[in-house]
Amino acid sequence: MNQIRHAIDMQRWATQQRSDGKTIGFVPTMGFLHEGHAALLKQARLENDLVVLSIFVNPTQFGPNEDFETYPRSLETDLDVAKRHGVDVVFTPAASEMYPQRDLLASMSAGEAATKLCGASRPGHFDGVLIVVLKLFQLTQPNRAYFGRKDAQQVAVVKGMVKEYFLPIEIRTVATVREEDGLAKSSRNSRLTEGERQEASILYKSLSVVETLIKNAGDSTSSEAIENKWQAFLEENLSLGKVDYATLYSFPDLQPVKDLSAPWIAAVAVQFPSARLIDNVVKEGGEE
Repeated sequence: MNQIRHAIDMQRWATQQRSDGKTIGFVPTMGFLHEGHAALLKQARLENDLVVLSIFVNPTQFGPNEDFETYPRSLETDLDVAKRHGVDVVFTPAASEMYPQRDLLASMSAGEAATKLCGASRPGHFDGVLIVVLKLFQLTQPNRAYFGRKDAQQVAVVKGMVKEYFLPIEIRTVATVREEDGLAKSSRNSRLTEGERQEASILYKSLSVVETLIKNAGDSTSSEAIENKWQAFLEENLSLGKVDYATLYSFPDLQPVKDLSAPWIAAVAVQFPSARLIDNVVKEGGEE
C-alpha cells in the first residue's frame, strides 16, 4: 500500500494506471474510518483492479460555526484500516495541495436540491462538497466512486454534478452500516456523551415509525400529516437532542411528496450538544 501526499503525484499515478488498462475504485472520506467506510472499501475491492482511498477533512464544506477544528482525526489508525482492506493507494493531501490558490477558488452551486434538508441549515455545505469531490475525481481518475446511502443527499448532488459535467464515473452506493440499536455508523458518534449516545438510537427508530405510517396510509393521507406524527414522536423521545428536520421528499429530486407510491426519502437530522447526526431511509423503485 502506498501513501501519496501530493496532488501531482496522485494524478500521475492514476494516469499511468488508466493507461495500463486498470480500473480504479475511489472512496473519498474525511478519515476517522469506521465499519461504514470499510463496507465501501470492500465493495470497491470487489469491483475494481485498484482501490484508492482519500483522507481529507475539507475546509470548504464547513461553516464558520461548525466543527472543522474538532472533527475527529486518526490518520495512523486509518492507514491500518486501509491496509487491512486491501487499499492500493491512500491519498492524504494537505489543504494547500487541494486549494493551492484560495484567492482563485472557483465557486460551484449544488443547485436547488442542496438548499433542502442539510443544506437548509448548512448553507454552502454542498457547494464545498462538490468543489472538493470534483478536484478528487480529477486527481484519482476513478471508474467508480463509492458513497454510503446514509449521505443520500450528498449522493444526489454528486450524481447531478457527474451528469452535468459529463464525467465518465459511475457513482456506486452501499447500504448504511448500523450499530446493534440501529444508529448509523458515523465518525461523529465518537463525540457523543453516554446520554446522547443512548438517545441517538431514536433517529433510526423514528424512521421505522415513518415506514409504518406510510405503509398504513390511506389515499387521502398527506405527507404533511405523516411528517407531523413523525416529528411528534421525535420530540416526545428527545430530551438532549433537538430536531433539525424530519422531512419526506420525493427522491432524488427532493420535491414535496405528492404520491407515496413513488420513490421517496425520509430524512432526519438531530442536533445534540456534542454532534449533529443524520439518517434516512430511501424507497426507490421498490428497493431500499
